[in-house]
Amino acid sequence: MSEYHVPVLLKESVDGLDIRQGGVYLDLTFGGGGHSGEILRRLDAEGCLLGFDQDEDALANVPEDDRFIFVNHNFRYLRNFMRYYGYEEADGILADLGVSSHEFDEAGRGFSFRFEAELDMRMNQRSKLTAATVLNTYDAEQLTAIFRNYGEVENARRLVDLIVKARANQEIKTSEAFYQIILPCIPKLKEKKYLAKVYQALRIEVNGELEALEEMMQQAKHRYAGLILCKECGSPFVPMIRYWNGKRRVEYVCKGYHRNGKSYCSSHRIHEEVLDVAVQEFAQTMRIKMAEEQKELKQKQKMWALRKPILDAHIFALQKGIQELEQEIDGIIIEKIGATKTSSCIAN
Repeated sequence: MSEYHVPVLLKESVDGLDIRQGGVYLDLTFGGGGHSGEILRRLDAEGCLLGFDQDEDALANVPEDDRFIFVNHNFRYLRNFMRYYGYEEADGILADLGVSSHEFDEAGRGFSFRFEAELDMRMNQRSKLTAATVLNTYDAEQLTAIFRNYGEVENARRLVDLIVKARANQEIKTSEAFYQIILPCIPKLKEKKYLAKVYQALRIEVNGELEALEEMMQQAKHRYAGLILCKECGSPFVPMIRYWNGKRRVEYVCKGYHRNGKSYCSSHRIHEEVLDVAVQEFAQTMRIKMAEEQKELKQKQKMWALRKPILDAHIFALQKGIQELEQEIDGIIIEKIGATKTSSCIAN
């Protein structure tokens, strides 16, 4: 399995699809290919899997398998691509919604506040809208709505006031510049949690995540052959969602085809509870990873502190040598000038 992104609920989510060996399945968030690999292992030669991912980095993880079709586009276009490849319906759909660990760990992508980078956050690197564009061009009302609705930031108005005031003097381009601007409204002892909400809100807006999710679900209702996850309500796919806004959007759309009239069925809630545990484990893994990175950084800083006096001594010696050389050159020049004048006097 690729280290690009390690699924936290691999077995549970694929079990939820109740794989039919010769069936047609969709992995709407291909990423590192973890879920797709497990699905392919359960299909026979007649089975087929379509994997969607708009991030070009995912291309490196595409398996050499005739049963697999990779679609380098957003899953909101699943209906068009199913028809293009000759399929009218699917036996199961899986979506691991949110951002991958690969995107978090790639500093240059701008998804994480752990790194100094340009404020990008595009999952589809061919699109034009970036987080910097949102921060520098959206009006105050738009920004407030984004931070409140997508990040549930409590002091969204104050946050936006700081952003608008700062961008009037200079464009906000990097994570460090953005951090310094919003620092006054970050709650003490809750910095990481607050920044996570702010970055989530920007990321959802940049990538149109909730709109894409709703479009996909409306199409998914008409693209499956049997009951996949939920025997109780007939939900057509396994949704793995790491942010509450996504859960609310799934619940809202699910109401359109629940057979028993319930707003959100028990099967989904069970998966949410399992997912919550898995997310906590993933968060702990990330905390350990960050601690290791901080330890490594401190070691580098310590090594630099030890080497700095030696380098300073070398620099001082070089500077002193240059000064002595300059003085020697000046002496030679003065001596030559004096000799020239003496010769001139003798000649006269």
